[in-house]
Amino acid sequence: MIVGTVKEIKNHEYRVGLTPESVHELTAHGHRVLVESGAGEGVGASDALYKKAGAEIAATAADIFATADMIVKVKEPQSQERALLRPGQILYTYLHLAPDPDQARDLIASGATCIAYETVTDAHGGLPLLKPMSQVAGRMAIQAGATALEKAHGGRGVLLGGVPGVLPAKVAVIGGGVVGFNAAQMAAGLGADVTILDRSPEVLEKLGMYFEARAKTRFSNRANLAECVADADLVIGAVLIPGAAAPKLVTAAMLKTMKKGAVLVDVAIDQGGCFETSHATTHADPTYIIDGIVHYCVANMPGAVARTSTYALNNVTLPHALRIAELGWKDALRGDAHLRAGLNIWDGKVTYQAVAQDLGLPYTPADDAVA
Repeated sequence: MIVGTVKEIKNHEYRVGLTPESVHELTAHGHRVLVESGAGEGVGASDALYKKAGAEIAATAADIFATADMIVKVKEPQSQERALLRPGQILYTYLHLAPDPDQARDLIASGATCIAYETVTDAHGGLPLLKPMSQVAGRMAIQAGATALEKAHGGRGVLLGGVPGVLPAKVAVIGGGVVGFNAAQMAAGLGADVTILDRSPEVLEKLGMYFEARAKTRFSNRANLAECVADADLVIGAVLIPGAAAPKLVTAAMLKTMKKGAVLVDVAIDQGGCFETSHATTHADPTYIIDGIVHYCVANMPGAVARTSTYALNNVTLPHALRIAELGWKDALRGDAHLRAGLNIWDGKVTYQAVAQDLGLPYTPADDAVA
């Protein structure tokens, strides 16, 4: 199979779909790999390193889209990239379609077979291709929140861990999954006063056993959520419903109960955000203020630590890329129900139920695509 990866063009996105090491694995299995010139610059991977690994360097993304059977990316294709997709071509990347009807419409029109990292599952009910980026984003959320809390950035001027004689900042983490756990781990490590909210008693029990006295847990109902948000210096939105738009848990009215200069970090912004007042921002202009509350809503947070993120991502995406290249997408998905869960769009049809539901589009089961 001819596999291609292109330079990411989203604002301040420095990750790359294939590392030189991944290229070496693909070429060792007999596949031809095309890499756009400069695609790996953001992670310190030169064209020379890709050539040494067996890749062919292409001058433009258009050259790769015109030739490759499968495009391996990191972020969802931008409008100019979507225009280059063709029927039957495989797109293997993060998509986050539920809050993005324009992208969904273009991918449907392209006729491409679109496999989304974020909905591939595993035998334990997890999302293994999303997990490493959730780990990165959860940890970064605390770094970003701590910076936004500084007075020069519009925050309250509060140090997360405090100092002897001065209380630490109060951090509320909404959601106890991978993002929430990693955020709480970082915040607690810095000495903050951390509360984690979740609706699952099992999750709360596990978090309580792990953190012991270093973080508190609370069941996430309306009253508890409102109380924690009002009391917090920093709120981390770490809610995920696989493939679907995130629920708006923190309302605009709640902002009026918060301390001026408090910070909201919405890690769920890729799926539309879990704060009513959220809208996507970029690394170039990461924050805005509403009712005195600082909002950080960068939609590609892990892109800021591109090298760590790229290698963590390739560790989990490469095995499936190899399987697809070896067997073709249909046989690869037919024999692997977890990879089949990643199929979001095929032959102009939406094949992931939550995406179809949120966008009000007809749903075709992925099983039909591989039948």
